[in-house]
Amino acid sequence: MRYVGIYTQQVRNNTRSLLLLALFPCILIGMVWVFLAVISYLSSGQDYDGNAVGVDWYFVNGNLLTLLPWILGIVGIWFLISYAFNTTMVRQATGARPLKRSENPRVYNIVENLCMTANMDMPQINVIDDPQLNAFASGIDKGSYTVTVTTGLCQLLNDEELAGVIGHELTHIRNRDTRLLIISIIFVGIMSTLMSLAIRLLWNTMLFGGGSQRSSRKGGNGVSMIVVMAIAVVLAIIGYVFTLLTRFAISRKREYMADAGGAELCGNPLALASALRKISGNPALGEINREDVAQLFIIHPQALTSGFSSWFSGLFSTHPSTESRIKYLEQF
Repeated sequence: MRYVGIYTQQVRNNTRSLLLLALFPCILIGMVWVFLAVISYLSSGQDYDGNAVGVDWYFVNGNLLTLLPWILGIVGIWFLISYAFNTTMVRQATGARPLKRSENPRVYNIVENLCMTANMDMPQINVIDDPQLNAFASGIDKGSYTVTVTTGLCQLLNDEELAGVIGHELTHIRNRDTRLLIISIIFVGIMSTLMSLAIRLLWNTMLFGGGSQRSSRKGGNGVSMIVVMAIAVVLAIIGYVFTLLTRFAISRKREYMADAGGAELCGNPLALASALRKISGNPALGEINREDVAQLFIIHPQALTSGFSSWFSGLFSTHPSTESRIKYLEQF
């Protein structure tokens, strides 16, 4: 079976990247709007007939318009900084370092030969000093495209198997999967930070804002603050769930496409199938504790976990099962 559809995959990934760029600020603005509406409702009094005033939409919409430039400005700056330093961010999260040609000319030769076959520019090459087996591609443009391998992968795979894995990662770059993944990582990171801040504010309010020895008026204010901050936490969690759902925009088919591309580049589908079988037996990496970064790898670093947590994370998984990928390659 020949690998086809590169241009179509590139167009789809570009479209999904734009959708994520548009969706994220909409989710964030919607959360702020709901939060302002809840505050307005909780602080509303009663009219002359004793009926609840309800939500003051003038207050809600007016404050939203006031906050809108700040929200978009702060998030925009945050996004641009993360976008510009995505290579450093991923390197720090994985413990990777640049691999020198003199250190491992074998890997450099394989990457160069595959790049010439694919008619693409040579990416940067990084290595993770870990005896376990894994690899990933990252970056958003020619200046940041990177292929990262572990020392264990280089030592335990033969040349054909290693070529299949590197071909898989080069296909991710060629299909622009990495750009979509980096945007997803940035958005999940922003939302998880906001959720952590909301929870921290709630905790501080509970500790210092609602003591029993305060006056009833101050105590009431403290309780109100706790209620408001609890709502903020709920909204932040909802927003974080929305960012997790953006992973569904990252189709699992991209892994099959990358497997097909890697098989074509190395010229031996069975070699890539053999490599996946070896990696699946030992993919875990001690340095990886971020789920958003873990999705970059050819096989999830925590793929050996089991139980309910594994089943739940599988619902949001960006990778198909390794068994199905191997079966697909063996049918070439």
